[in-house]
Amino acid sequence: MSTTVTEYVCQDCGTLLRHTNPTTLESMRDVHNQLCIVKRQKTMAAQVAAPKPAAASATTTAKIHATAPAAAAAASAPAATAPASASAAGGGGGPTTISLTGTGTSYSTAQGPIDPKFKEKRQVTGTYQGIKVWGPIDPPGQLGIWGQEVCIDFDICVADGACIEACPVNVYEWLETPGHPASDKKAFMIREKDCIFCMACENVCPPQAVKIFNKG
Repeated sequence: MSTTVTEYVCQDCGTLLRHTNPTTLESMRDVHNQLCIVKRQKTMAAQVAAPKPAAASATTTAKIHATAPAAAAAASAPAATAPASASAAGGGGGPTTISLTGTGTSYSTAQGPIDPKFKEKRQVTGTYQGIKVWGPIDPPGQLGIWGQEVCIDFDICVADGACIEACPVNVYEWLETPGHPASDKKAFMIREKDCIFCMACENVCPPQAVKIFNKG
């Protein structure tokens, strides 16, 4: 019986990564370690706290900001970054032209996998918090395919959460979709622009509802 470890917990931020393939898990871990904001904050805090000549303080600070602006800002002004993080976690920042409620209640769960050529067969029906939605849609029972590069067929998604756990850059958050036959919530790619195209979410989705299109 195999004793291969199929999960990894980041000692800095506590993120849990799981995968049945050890090679894929190793890749997920490497990507996470490179991008972990808490790890960066600790590194930057240690650099700032390290003794250094007073004359060199301005130069050192300038170098820190030049090489890692996001991490330095988080380490030196955590109170300023908290509102931005809360805003991102709550979504928003883009137009919403479709509704998640309606009269479409006669649908059943769709079967995967997602059609990789759906962009050739479907049209964009509207947007939800800036994320494209490809029809047809008839809420709440038929919700279509969501996303431009990070795409999920919401009619196939069963809200198992594998993609949310696997994503090293927190692209997804839960979106409530009451009345949908497959699940009453979906993995919403609210931070789609943060995707690093590691393919982890596509590889772990049990019903194969995810398709990643790498930017050309």
